[in-house]
Amino acid sequence: MPFGVNTAYPVVIRYGNCHNLRFDAQKDCHGERTVVLKMESSEYSVWVAFYTELATKLQQYRTDRSTLIVKIRQIYESSNMKAPKLDSGETIADIDPFTIFGLFNKGITDSNRIAILRGLAGAFSITQSVPERFNGVPVLNNLNATFYRFSDDPERGDHDMDHLWALFSAALRFADNPSPNSRNTFIDAFDQVRDLKGNRWKLTMALYWVRPFTYINLDSRNRWYLKNPENITKECIEKINRINNMPTGAEYVALCDSVAAALKDGRYPYTNFPELSYYAWKVSEQVNQSKKRVVPEQETVLPGEALADDDVESARYWLYAPGENASQWEAFYKEGIMAIGWEELGDLSEYPSKDAMKKRMQEMYHTTLSYTMSAHATWQFANEMQPGDIVYAKKGVRQIIGRGVVTSDYEYDPNRSKYCHIRRVNWTNKGVWSHPGDAVTKTLTDITPYTDYLGKIKTLFPEDGPNPVEKYPSYSKTDFLRDVYMDEKAYDTLVNLLFRKKNIILQGAPGVGKTYVAKRLAYSVMGEKNQERVMMIQFHQSYSYEDFIMGFRPTEKGFELKQGPFYHFCKQAEIDSDNAYFFIIDEINRGNLSKIFGELFMLIENDKRGIELQLLYSDEKFSIHENVYLIGMMNTADRSLAMLDYALRRRFAFFDMKPGFACDGFRNYRIKLASAKFDRLINCVESLNAEIAADESLGEGFCLGHSYFSGLKTVTDGALSSIVEYEIIPLLKEYWFDEPQKVNNWSQALRGAIL
Repeated sequence: MPFGVNTAYPVVIRYGNCHNLRFDAQKDCHGERTVVLKMESSEYSVWVAFYTELATKLQQYRTDRSTLIVKIRQIYESSNMKAPKLDSGETIADIDPFTIFGLFNKGITDSNRIAILRGLAGAFSITQSVPERFNGVPVLNNLNATFYRFSDDPERGDHDMDHLWALFSAALRFADNPSPNSRNTFIDAFDQVRDLKGNRWKLTMALYWVRPFTYINLDSRNRWYLKNPENITKECIEKINRINNMPTGAEYVALCDSVAAALKDGRYPYTNFPELSYYAWKVSEQVNQSKKRVVPEQETVLPGEALADDDVESARYWLYAPGENASQWEAFYKEGIMAIGWEELGDLSEYPSKDAMKKRMQEMYHTTLSYTMSAHATWQFANEMQPGDIVYAKKGVRQIIGRGVVTSDYEYDPNRSKYCHIRRVNWTNKGVWSHPGDAVTKTLTDITPYTDYLGKIKTLFPEDGPNPVEKYPSYSKTDFLRDVYMDEKAYDTLVNLLFRKKNIILQGAPGVGKTYVAKRLAYSVMGEKNQERVMMIQFHQSYSYEDFIMGFRPTEKGFELKQGPFYHFCKQAEIDSDNAYFFIIDEINRGNLSKIFGELFMLIENDKRGIELQLLYSDEKFSIHENVYLIGMMNTADRSLAMLDYALRRRFAFFDMKPGFACDGFRNYRIKLASAKFDRLINCVESLNAEIAADESLGEGFCLGHSYFSGLKTVTDGALSSIVEYEIIPLLKEYWFDEPQKVNNWSQALRGAIL
């Protein structure tokens, strides 16, 4: 079809890491064929217009926050939605404008998001259309969705709310009427709140929401995207790399200016921050999808069998030595690069073939040597490695010391005295891991085809396991209350404790479902049954720091330093800092916590998160990030346990789990079973629990839990008899070992209930 002035047809091009984005090819009035971005305006213009007007309307409530709170409550009531927890008590006395934006920019369904926005549109007379698409809009972690500490937090300042409102006002004024004065006011206001606990990068997300054309979003997705030299200028990347944890106000404004200027010169397929954020979202989704190995349906692949290159659409995996005996590792890690030698060869991109490289090596070094493997490595480094590939750095033949993602094409830097052949790498992991067996001695090896071997290395790095964007079944508060026999008030209290303290212990009698609750509590907070972000272990008397964090373990050739489950879990959480991770410890009071946590015991405290300490066995600084939550479990009926020490009690909040016989969920369960025998048995157990609670030698912590009776699809005499004879009566014999007549009386009562 011939081109015309108004004729367009879709084509597919590649830009950097961005595959298969749709553009339009057109001829302009001069007959030149051009490729222009056809990003649908609905991708960002609708939400930008709505968000901008909402921010402007909120400004008038700076001195009338009580009215603002009333409006927010009415929005949730009219939408038949339960308002989120916004303070430690039942009521909220104050709120900031960024938290209001956080109500609909967090991990909730789009339908709920739209419902809240419709309510806001009515309450604040918003004239712009309610957006229904949110691609590229950053969202908060549900456990960190406010920009202030709760009112009962001793570290909350008297003027924290006022400072947040001051930043909000300064941000709007600087965006709408830029001047040296408004710029300085914004910088001062930014620095006033940047160190409020939990804010950090999410503060840039909030500023982006309220004025997206002025303030750049620096969530983890955008920072990852902007560290690729194909996506932004070197000057901007240098500014980003100089920022530690969180920029100052001056650094943030300077970065916004630099990136905005870079987008105006036409080199990139985005011209403003919303388009950039959309691209970062789109590319990251595609890079994650590209990690999936695609096997043709007609092919059968045997276990351990390598796939041919044309059978796999995937990132490639490389084993790499950063200098002899990893001598360059620290320097390369800090620079964010990988590099190889052979400086005398000059620019590797000028060689037309691998044989040409080999011939040049023979001419320069030794004509009798083949240099087959060396030329193979230099050719692969320059030509076969691609952005998005995964690199494992090694030391010697027995250790892996890092993992990274290639972010650039091959570069030749003649100004470097050594190692002038480089690629940019986002080093995601740094540490010491035992290599599975002896590694090859080559500088660079493509290990993609060796599926068994690669699989063993992948197990060291959770991000190389199941696809991180895999869709997990959704799981909400409603699902929790359906599955767990706990009332809504208790659930809200539990979540609030977890949010404030970050470390909680579920304590209760046998059978109250502590393990069951712990996992589902994590799922309900995440909003999905994502087992990749939940780990569960059990403590015992001989469990140690070496088991938990790291320590030397004997091998056939001596001793090796091996990392424990908590070390790996924290490293995984550190990479995925925007999402909550839950580490569950069963029988937590059976272990010696001071011994198990060692120097990290201090770091689990909620106000010590992010602080780095030197590890005992390695030359490495280690920290526990804010997105790691610890859930411990303990039986209050365990007579063998000593009193808990003060150090444990100070670092954890304790939540008593009680039998759930009286809650709505268990009542519905009884109604569904429709069994008179079951009802009589439960009534008898409730009476039994009353006596146990009144017994001075026992107490409520020894009451029988509901899980003894859960999970029945139908009620049979055999099932009820088995519960009574082999679970409950043996427990009563232990409780009242010195009162056999009491045991006999209750045994007869339980048996009589199911006759």
